[in-house]
Formats: sequence, C-alpha cells, structure tokens
Amino acid sequence: MKYPEDSRRGNLTTVSEFILLGLTNHRELQVPLFSIYLFIYTITLMGNILIILITLDTALQTPMYFFLQVLSFLEICYTSVTIPKMLVNFLSENRSISYVGCAAQMYFLLFLGISECFLLAAMAYDRYVAICNPLRYRLIMNRRVCLSLAVLSWFSGNIASLVQTVWVFNLPFCGSNQINYFFCDISPLIKLSCIDTSSYEMQLFTTTILVNITPFTLILVSYIVIISTILKMASAEGRHKAFSTCSSHLIVVTLYYGSSGLIYLRPKSINSQDSNKVLALMYTTITPILNPIVYSLRNNEVKGALWRLLWDGLKRKIFSQRN
Repeated sequence: MKYPEDSRRGNLTTVSEFILLGLTNHRELQVPLFSIYLFIYTITLMGNILIILITLDTALQTPMYFFLQVLSFLEICYTSVTIPKMLVNFLSENRSISYVGCAAQMYFLLFLGISECFLLAAMAYDRYVAICNPLRYRLIMNRRVCLSLAVLSWFSGNIASLVQTVWVFNLPFCGSNQINYFFCDISPLIKLSCIDTSSYEMQLFTTTILVNITPFTLILVSYIVIISTILKMASAEGRHKAFSTCSSHLIVVTLYYGSSGLIYLRPKSINSQDSNKVLALMYTTITPILNPIVYSLRNNEVKGALWRLLWDGLKRKIFSQRN
C-alpha cells in the first residue's frame, strides 16, 4: 500500500483501537449468524473435550492418541481466540478491539495455527514409524520423544508468531482503523499502514511459505514412504488396516492446509477480501468442529473408548442413586 509523502506525514496518528467490520453489515443477519456460530462453537468445545476424555482411556495410551489429545487442546484454544469476540460483535454496535487486544489476538492465532502445522507433521512422522518400522515403534516413539515433538511444535509456533506480530505492530497506522475482517489478521492489518508495505508483504509471503511448506513437505515425504510401504504388503487386510490408520490424519491435513494455503499463498490478482473471509471461516471454525467427527467416526478404538466412557458414567450415576 502506497501513500504520497505529504499525505503520510499529515495523516499519521496514534491508533489506540481497531474496528472489526466482521462478516457482514446486514443487521437482519446478525442474530441468525450469532445462533449458527454459537452452535458451532459449543459443538467444537464439546467434541474436542470429549476426544481428550476418551483418549485418557487406558487402551488408548499410544503416541497417536497422545498427539490427538494435543491437537484437540490446540483446537479448543484456537477457536476460543476468535469466535467469542465474533459472537459479541454480532450483537453489539461497538465492534472495537484495543490495540493491545488486537496484537494479542493475532499472536495467539498465529501461535496456535503454526503449532498445529508442526504438530500435524509430528503426527505424520508417528504414522511413518508405526507403518514402516512397526517392530521398533514403541522404542522409537517413546514418551520422551512424543513430548519433545509436541514441545518443539509449540516452540516453533511461539517464535514464528512472536516475530510476525512484533513486525506488524511496528508498522505506523494512520487514516482508517477499520479492519475488513472478523479477527485481527496480518493481511487486513498491513493494508491500514501508511507506508509502502510491498517489501513487508514479500517478507510475509516468504515467511508463510517457510512456516507452511516446511511441515507440509515433512508430511508429504512421510506419506510417500508410507504409501510405498503399504503397497508392498502382501495381505489385503493389512493394507486396508494401514490405510485406515492414516485416513483420518490425511483428511485433517487436507482441510487445514487446503483452506489456509488458499488464503496466504494465492497471488494478489485473485485475492479478494470476501473470499478470504469464507476461507478463514473454514480453518478457524469448520476444521476444528470436523476433527473430532473425523477421528471418531473412522476409528473403532475411539468409538469403543467412547462407549466405555459413557457406560462408566451411566454405572456411576446408577450406583449413586441407589446409595
């Protein structure tokens, strides 16, 4: 975004808050949208909390379910960064967010999103070891390694988000403080800056490629080796079982990288704010609600643990009533 030198100097002001314009300005849609996204948020929280409780089952104490616990926790935090503020804005005339609040929202959104990228790569590595080196799986994917991979994903997310947030909020903002989005994201914010941001946008594009492509490449390489190993299996039943253990993870990877990649890696010539909002809704609200469904419907072990959890709860309720 370019501004003439004189205009830039004359309009330079200290911004203390931003206005989130949200998904739409049509007042008649605010209450229906509030109801829809309140329902989505509730189901997302319930589904991911349920996954965490289910994976505490003694029969599911494996690396795959440990990473699933961490993923569900990330999804709970991720949706809680954006949806509550969006719900408030649906019913409020005041859609402002403070300067510090906007910076905090951006930091946590980037932190959790980037952490999820690297966690998905760790989950792909787990599947690679389980299928390509099953006899040494427990030895390689011990608790220390699993914890290290989880911490590394969070550390990577923290560093990358901190750098990008500091970079964006060091830009001078002037003129309009209205963000044509439903949360504080990098692209809509740098458009409000009163300096030429073309070089910054190139740096952002490069950083986005590194942050997204690095874990995605690890996932891709893992699955190339996995598929090659599965196709060499003599038993059709073994091939089916191996593919079924990977299918849920592949669906989640496709949903997450598909929607986020279309936003941050598209050329400017086909980049529109309205389409970005739709895609952003995909990875901030739709993907988190689908994850528990994908992992539970396609996994007999999870379904078995769910029934045991419900049955144990029912027995406790019956015994407490008798006493």
